[in-house]
Amino acid sequence: MSGQVVQVNGAPRLEDLSRDELVELLEARGEGGIHIDFSGKANARKLYRRVRPRVGRTVKKYSVGSDADLARNSLIEGDNLQAMATLFRERGQVDLILTDPPYNTGNDWRYNDRWEEDPNDPGIGEWVREDDGARHTKWMRFMWPRLQMMEMMLKPTGVLAICIDYRELFRLGQMLDELFGQANRLGIINWQKSYAPRADNRHVSTATEYVLVYAKDEERAKTVLLPRSEEMDARYKSPDGDPRLWKSGDASGPKAKTHQGMVFGIQSPFTGEISYPPQGKCWRDEQKQILVWLKQWGCEFELKDLKDAEKRAAVVGPDFDETRKVKGVVLKTPLDEARDQAERVLEAGPWPRIFFGVKGEGRPQRKNYLEEVKQGKVPVTFWADEDFYDEPVATGSVSWTHDVSGHSQTGINELDAIVGDDHGFKTVKPLRLFERIIQLWCPTDGLVGTRSRAPERRATPCST
Repeated sequence: MSGQVVQVNGAPRLEDLSRDELVELLEARGEGGIHIDFSGKANARKLYRRVRPRVGRTVKKYSVGSDADLARNSLIEGDNLQAMATLFRERGQVDLILTDPPYNTGNDWRYNDRWEEDPNDPGIGEWVREDDGARHTKWMRFMWPRLQMMEMMLKPTGVLAICIDYRELFRLGQMLDELFGQANRLGIINWQKSYAPRADNRHVSTATEYVLVYAKDEERAKTVLLPRSEEMDARYKSPDGDPRLWKSGDASGPKAKTHQGMVFGIQSPFTGEISYPPQGKCWRDEQKQILVWLKQWGCEFELKDLKDAEKRAAVVGPDFDETRKVKGVVLKTPLDEARDQAERVLEAGPWPRIFFGVKGEGRPQRKNYLEEVKQGKVPVTFWADEDFYDEPVATGSVSWTHDVSGHSQTGINELDAIVGDDHGFKTVKPLRLFERIIQLWCPTDGLVGTRSRAPERRATPCST
C-alpha cells in the first residue's frame, strides 16, 4: 500500500526505510567503543529530522538597517531545537557553540512527553521533579537531538563548550563521547562558582561547576594562547650574566617512541655521570646541536657506542627498536681536566644552553629564553608550569579559580545591572567565564552560537 511501511515483528523492513534511516541504522550498528544506552534513545536519535523551523516575519518598529542587514538579523522565540532548525542554513559554519542546558535539579526544566513523537508540539510540559524516577532518561532524551544538531552546526574546526553541574556531568560526558568521539574531547573545565562554603551537601560544600569542551575534529581545532602576565615574564632572569633573560627548563620532551634517535646518554663534564631522558621521553634537541652546546664548556665531546641498548629500551618502552644504533655523547677530554674547564665557565658565565644545574651537580637542563617563548600561555592547571615548548596546545582537566572565571554572584549582579533584579534567575554564569571560553576557542571574526536556560518560572530554552 502506498504511504505505508510494512512491519515484520514490529520493526520496519529494510527495503521500506529511507536513505537517511538506512544510514543511521548502519552508523548505529557499525560504531565501535562504549555507548550509553537509555530508554527511548532509538527514537531520540531521529527526532531532529522532524523539527520544523519557526516562521519568520518582519516587525517594522523593531527593525533597523538595510534590507541586507534585515535578512541576517533574527529574533527567535521558541525551543532551542526549533531555533537551530531555523538557523540550519548556518550548519557547518559555526566556530563555537556555548550552551547552558537545564541541570536537572528538580526545579529548572519542563518536559512534555509528546515531544518524544512530535518535537514541534507546543506544550511546555510539566516540571520534572527531583523525585521523578525517570528524570535522568527524560533529560537524556531531551538532550540527544539537541546535541546532534549542535554537532552538525559546527565548522570542521568548530568547538562545543557546554556548561553542567555534578547531577548530569557523567551522563552528558558519555553522550558527548559517543556523538563527538572521545578523541575530540578537548577538556573538562572545573570552574569555581563560589568561594565561600555552602550548606548544600551533608558531606562536602559544592563550590564548582563544569564546562565540557569538545571539538568537531580535534586535529583541526585550535586553542588560542592566553595573554602572558608580568608575573610570568618576571620568572626569566640571568644568574650567569647571559645578555638574554632565561629560565631553567627540562631538556627532555615527549614522544620517545617516535623519536628514538633522540634517546641517548649525555655525560656531565662536572661529575662524569651519564644521564638519559626520563621514561617515555627523549631529548628536546637533536644530538648534533647538543654536541655543539656541550663543547662550549671548554672541553671536547665525542659520539661513542655505549652499548646501552638496555638502558635506552627502558626509556622508550615496549616499542623499542633493537636494530637502531644510537651513540651517546661522552667526554673526549679526561674527566679531571674537563671538570676544571667546566668550573671556570660556570664561574665566569654565561653558561651554554645545556647546563648541569647552578653548581654543576645536576642532570642536563636547558636554558629557555624569554624572547623565544610563545607570546601566550597554554590553558592548563594553574599550579603547573605555564610555559611550554613544542608541546601540543591542550587543556586536559583544568581548574579555573573565581578570580579568573568569575562566580555565580558576579553573574547575578551583572544581569541585575542590565535588566533589573526581577529577572527570575537564581544562578547566572559570569561574563568572565564566557569571555574566557570565547577567547580560547573562537577567532576574532568567528561565529558564536549561544543557548541558555530560562528562569525557573518559565519554560525551558530559548535562544540560539
